[in-house]
Amino acid sequence: MHLSQKNLINPQTEKNKMRNILKRLALTLMFFSGITVAGELTFDFSNPAFSGVGWSSHVLSIAQLEHQREQAVIDDAKAEEKAAEREAKNTTLAKFVTNVESRIFANLSKQMVDNMFGTNCTEDTETDETECPLSGSATLPDGSTVYWEKDEDAVDEAGAPAPTITLTVTDAAGTVTQLIVPVGDFKF
Repeated sequence: MHLSQKNLINPQTEKNKMRNILKRLALTLMFFSGITVAGELTFDFSNPAFSGVGWSSHVLSIAQLEHQREQAVIDDAKAEEKAAEREAKNTTLAKFVTNVESRIFANLSKQMVDNMFGTNCTEDTETDETECPLSGSATLPDGSTVYWEKDEDAVDEAGAPAPTITLTVTDAAGTVTQLIVPVGDFKF
């Protein structure tokens, strides 16, 4: 058998190739080692609690976050309370009670107005005279009072008769509101 020359490996050639690779590697390392720059290593704490740098703003930030969280809890509690109140007022029974109260107060105010303007007068059958109330009052469930009084002897600036009705409303806190209504012939 004959060996071809291509298949023969020359140990000397391989050694030379290896030396060339090592030389190139050494030159490359020497070239890049001159470019590297070294600096002084320093250590600083990044947390202001340890270094003291920025401590006041750190504390203020934490205090502000705590305040915002507390305020958020308070706001959430208020929102839940208001939602519960709305839900309680929105029941069928609550709506019914509100409607009944409204009708009772409307009827009470109608009776009072009828008494004020003489449409709810009583007739005395013995004397054939009509008697109309000249005053009246009502106390509301919240402690407010409504008092009215008719002044048939009132006169206007010219001296002509001008009867009036004075309506005085005193709320539970004691605030007084007074209305003076002319009884004359004004029409709607």
